[in-house]
Amino acid sequence: MHLSLADAIENFVADGTSLALEGFTHLIPFAAGHEIIRQHRRDLHLIRMTPDLVYDQMIGMGCARKLTFSWGGNPGVGSLHRLRDAVEHQWPNPIELDEHSHAGMATAFCAGASRLPFGVLRGYVGTDLPERNPNIRQITCPFTGEPLAAVPAINPDVTILHAQRADREGNVAIEGIIGAAREAALAAQTLIVTVEEIVDELPPAMNAIVLPHWIVSAVVHCPGGAYPSYAQGHYTRDNAFYQRWDAIARERDSFRSWMEANVIGARDHRTFLAGLQQAVS
Repeated sequence: MHLSLADAIENFVADGTSLALEGFTHLIPFAAGHEIIRQHRRDLHLIRMTPDLVYDQMIGMGCARKLTFSWGGNPGVGSLHRLRDAVEHQWPNPIELDEHSHAGMATAFCAGASRLPFGVLRGYVGTDLPERNPNIRQITCPFTGEPLAAVPAINPDVTILHAQRADREGNVAIEGIIGAAREAALAAQTLIVTVEEIVDELPPAMNAIVLPHWIVSAVVHCPGGAYPSYAQGHYTRDNAFYQRWDAIARERDSFRSWMEANVIGARDHRTFLAGLQQAVS
């Protein structure tokens, strides 16, 4: 189903949804996160291996009640100030944390994609996460007696990805670093994918996966939908934006002013990108 981004979010993302916006280093679905903010969604359970700026923005705008994650920060810069404010001072509202290692999150997504109740790994050794997170348990291998870590499966109500292209039937091709995109897609009840382009036929590509149309609930044509992260083969990462974000998000007033002017005040993602370009020039 081909939809506008506004219609896809309105139709599939309700208040209280458990929601995974995946994309590792590149193909982070910023445009979708901004539309969720514009539509004032609340009480969301946000899930992401590496919550960075897009979740900082969503948390700071009051969208989230819970975060399941394995690392959170502004890559190469420092802390996520809006996430820290929510954890340390409950602003704009309290947020519950479900923290894992990268391996634990990957295992939980794999279990969800396989429709298993939990995943097993050799992990968390030497960390205090099992003491602080009741969702990390220890089990004994029935064959060897080895102690292993267990984590509950992650099955988001909705997963949103960004990809380079989809064909007109709704098959989606993702190139480059895949991260947990495939597992998050297969684990979800509903899958929305924003794409750089829609083509008649998907070309062959190295290090690519194809998500078949029968698991995709909606395809959205959204050029630049991963900005300020990058989309391999289309545009590079805007490192300067990540650096600027540290100052923008550090204080509540500067954060709210920037979000009101650039995200809430933008009609759609195209308007958002045009506004940033005008500000820089």
